[in-house]
Amino acid sequence: MGRVVVLIFLILALAAGGLVWFDYLNVIDAKTVLAPVYRLIGREGRSQPKTEEEEILSLDAERLTVRLEALDLRGQELDNRERQIEARSAEIEQMAQELEERQKALDERENSFNALVREAETKDRNVEVNARLLNGMDPKRAVGILIAMDDQDIIDIFRKTEEIAQAEGTSSIVSYWLYLMAETTEGAARAAEIQRKMVTRPPGLN
Repeated sequence: MGRVVVLIFLILALAAGGLVWFDYLNVIDAKTVLAPVYRLIGREGRSQPKTEEEEILSLDAERLTVRLEALDLRGQELDNRERQIEARSAEIEQMAQELEERQKALDERENSFNALVREAETKDRNVEVNARLLNGMDPKRAVGILIAMDDQDIIDIFRKTEEIAQAEGTSSIVSYWLYLMAETTEGAARAAEIQRKMVTRPPGLN
């Protein structure tokens, strides 16, 4: 019986010592329970360390803090990407404007070229009509009309007349027109100048 009592007191002593020790290590909070014991033996009881109201001690709070920091970093990264995208968008917009301006310039050049082509086609048709009309007239009357024209207009009609004759397999009347033009002194100089220009200037070059 005495041995049982001794064992009970030993267990209680070990439990009390373990309680004090774990409280000292802050594994458990037994300060409120042990405060009377400390006062009984004449010692001041230990108190819970004071913490700031905003101080976070839980593991979940630390994990939350880590996640918030990760979110902040992610937000900064997204902000940087957004700025890069905005800068790239500005560059693309500027390039698009430059391309649009170049396209407009090309369209204007194409329109001008088409206008010149239409003008040249119209002129070529008019020259062909005049050449056929003159070719059907009396040669002397035709020469009288030709002498009143500019040299380049005469040259165009001469070349068109030769072109028509070659296409139709007939003889060209251009040489006879030149002969009639050269019958007078003034006409001879004019005919010589026209022949010189026809030799020095390729067809189609005004």
